[in-house]
Amino acid sequence: MDIVGDGEARVVGMRSVPAGEWEREPHPSDSLRTFGAVVQALREHAGLTRAELGMRVRYSKHTVESIELGRRMPDEAFVERAEEALGNTGALRRAARHLTRGEPGLAAWFRRWARLEREAVSLCTYECRLLPGLLQSEAYARAVFDNSIPILTEEQTRAQLTARLERQAMMRERPTVPFSFIVEESVFRRRLGGARVHPGMLDHVLELTAPRNVTLQVVPLDLEFHGCLDGPVRILETPEGRRLGYSEGQQNGRLISDVKEMRLLCQRYETLRSQALNPKESRDLLERLRGER
Repeated sequence: MDIVGDGEARVVGMRSVPAGEWEREPHPSDSLRTFGAVVQALREHAGLTRAELGMRVRYSKHTVESIELGRRMPDEAFVERAEEALGNTGALRRAARHLTRGEPGLAAWFRRWARLEREAVSLCTYECRLLPGLLQSEAYARAVFDNSIPILTEEQTRAQLTARLERQAMMRERPTVPFSFIVEESVFRRRLGGARVHPGMLDHVLELTAPRNVTLQVVPLDLEFHGCLDGPVRILETPEGRRLGYSEGQQNGRLISDVKEMRLLCQRYETLRSQALNPKESRDLLERLRGER
């Protein structure tokens, strides 16, 4: 489901952290936990207690503990001193380059794709279950989260909504990046959230797909041939010209980088693009659906 996977929150790389941020992380990221595990393993291999390592790096044993548990973002001073104190293997310096803060509203399996997505020079999305997160209105997104199982708390729902709406800003802020969407007609006909949500969803999609760099194609219900029967897919091109894909399922997602597999995904997407309604026909269909409300 796209309920928690297709979200986004700000990513902060390894850097010196202002004093006000040198606190416990509210949402420990996988990279913080991994870095902490490396620190702990090296410390134990060196035969040091947390207090002893703390003395060597000039931080309290509680700070060492928090970093080992992934609860704090280490600053550059900690990384350098810990590196020296634990054998100068280079492991901590290398691991620190990949540190990111926790991202509320963003599923763990989606985080890497979200970071790649923000740097992509083109982005293609095929969806057959519900609207892609980049095209969802706030009311539609809330209806998606309200259908989540298990039920989300109001705080969790707000975090998801904030992440999703922030992610949509990418489309407005990058007017020269091509965004291609192929969406099944059934998605637009499904009245998720009821009569109070559906009309606004159509208005929102028509507004977001109006710019010249955004293309929306609808796959009609009566299509006899279909190039993407294996399910939703996303494809992006990196600034280096590399093509990567992403496939999401029940509580998991997979980043695809294999050249042969990507060639197949691109072929399927291009086939479906040729089978779907063209952009003008697609907008006309949405206009008709909007007139039926």
